[in-house]
Amino acid sequence: MKVLFVLTSHDKLGDTGKKTGFWVEEFAGPYYTLKDKGVDITLATPKGGKAPIDPSSDTDDASTESTERFHNDKEAQERINNTHKLTDIFPADYDAVFYPGGHGPLWDLANDKTSIRLIEKFNELERPIAFVCHAPAALKNVKGIDGEPLVKGKKVTGFTNSEEKAVDLVDVVPFLVEDMLKENGGIYSKSDDWSEYVLQDGRLITGQNPASSNKVAELLYDSVK
Repeated sequence: MKVLFVLTSHDKLGDTGKKTGFWVEEFAGPYYTLKDKGVDITLATPKGGKAPIDPSSDTDDASTESTERFHNDKEAQERINNTHKLTDIFPADYDAVFYPGGHGPLWDLANDKTSIRLIEKFNELERPIAFVCHAPAALKNVKGIDGEPLVKGKKVTGFTNSEEKAVDLVDVVPFLVEDMLKENGGIYSKSDDWSEYVLQDGRLITGQNPASSNKVAELLYDSVK
């Protein structure tokens, strides 16, 4: 099984002067969940090269078994520092695609034409597409085969407005994931803040927050095998 991971290249948290990027747990949890099952994983970003880590996700408070494993895994770190460029990726080469979150995707993947076309192509090929936390932002401008927003009429979740409020970034982000999914016609639902919550609607898999990352990967795996 071959799975493509698409990470953000964006590292600026709006106009705050602070850094952002991808959330370590949302990469590491699914990465090891799938790698330990023998899945061949390819990492790609819009710009290629180093994928930026969100400093807020790289703290003791955000530490998990998976993030600790990543910090001791030179090979995985090397791969994060040398991602493929999205324009060099062919969806037909992969069985599924997974997008880790972090705030970065709100700025680049939401509007990246290559990413948008990539997701649309995976959908056309009837292969699983999975997103966690802020990563559903990448679905903002994605259309289904019918020309309507891909999430229209589908059960979806993603980082909640209340979770964004809790991290005090409502006025910093370009848009709220929950609002966007609803505006695009998604049947949005959520669980309590910071609790595991994952939905699957056909080939589309979405998770609410970092706690949901491993479950998203497990469903992705089960959807392919």
